[in-house]
Amino acid sequence: MSVTIDIAGLPAERIRFAPSPLSELCMTLHALSQPAHHPGLASWTSATAAGLDTSLADRLLEADFMWRSSFSDIFMAFAGVPGGSGLPAGTLAEELDVLDRMDDERFVMAALEHCRLALYNEGGGPSPLVSPAARTKALETAAARGPLQLEFSLRLLDDTAAVRVWLRRLLEECDEAFFGETWKRIGPQQAADARHKTEVLRRKGLPAALKEVSSALSVDEARTLITVDKMVNGSATATDPRIGEGLVFVPTHFGWPHLLVLHAPGWRPVVHYPLNSPELAPDSASVDTLVRRMEALAHPMRMMLCRSLARAPYTTSELATVHGISAPEVSRHLAALKKAGLLRTWRQGRYVHHQLDLTLVARIGSDFIEGILR
Repeated sequence: MSVTIDIAGLPAERIRFAPSPLSELCMTLHALSQPAHHPGLASWTSATAAGLDTSLADRLLEADFMWRSSFSDIFMAFAGVPGGSGLPAGTLAEELDVLDRMDDERFVMAALEHCRLALYNEGGGPSPLVSPAARTKALETAAARGPLQLEFSLRLLDDTAAVRVWLRRLLEECDEAFFGETWKRIGPQQAADARHKTEVLRRKGLPAALKEVSSALSVDEARTLITVDKMVNGSATATDPRIGEGLVFVPTHFGWPHLLVLHAPGWRPVVHYPLNSPELAPDSASVDTLVRRMEALAHPMRMMLCRSLARAPYTTSELATVHGISAPEVSRHLAALKKAGLLRTWRQGRYVHHQLDLTLVARIGSDFIEGILR
């Protein structure tokens, strides 16, 4: 599973690194709504939530599906407005101005993205502004979230212009209440990171720059396809004539463990990568490796074999005797565990010993959490 970005024919100068205050505001709202995802931000989220005006906190609940469990593309409006620079603006007010220039259909489709995730790669289907079926689906999904979310979605579809004004004012109030001071502190650090990675790209090339962004990113030898290791399948192109060519990397202090990829059709691709994230262990598993390891451990007999292999090294014949199964059957189970990278095997004379790698097994839980939240 992965998201791929086609960069064939994309000039190197069209790969850019830049901070986005509007995108970071989205991540702060997410952290406030889902503090369990971000234990490292506990002090900030607790203090900020405690200081929020009750009216502002209540209004944030109305539209929270745009940042609670998925991240609406409207917070990266720079990537979805044709004719623009394709880059984030320098201030939140300027980025909100870009959002104001987005047409209503695209705005509504992005705002209601949580209703249409299954169609994300196929263009999202018809707009709920023009399709009764799409409208019904969007409202059903909103109703499942709660009455506040349903009411907001109805207003969004029936009076889009008014909701756009309401949302801009809401985000401006967030800026006044807490984000402005936060951005003063982290904005310069993000700008410095963007300059550094731009220099790495210029001097050392794309593979080195991607390595600094995240170990979950890689590029093929031909430098035509970037792969992002995520527990989702998707694709994008950085040379879509509908929106103009370009690929943007946007840093975030509030994003870890999320590594986001905007890959909606008709939008420029964006990689939103976390700064100051914990260093991954050298044996940190990719999503595919994690799946193999969990599948290998899910078999009841392999679980019983692991009980022995966790305690001491065993040979195939010893395991067959202990568990009352044939040596060939033991070999098949050991092969599955070995393919998943969970065994350490060595030869001692004419005997081959196997033992469970407890360090890797212990990492499966953290790898799983990181993989599903990435």
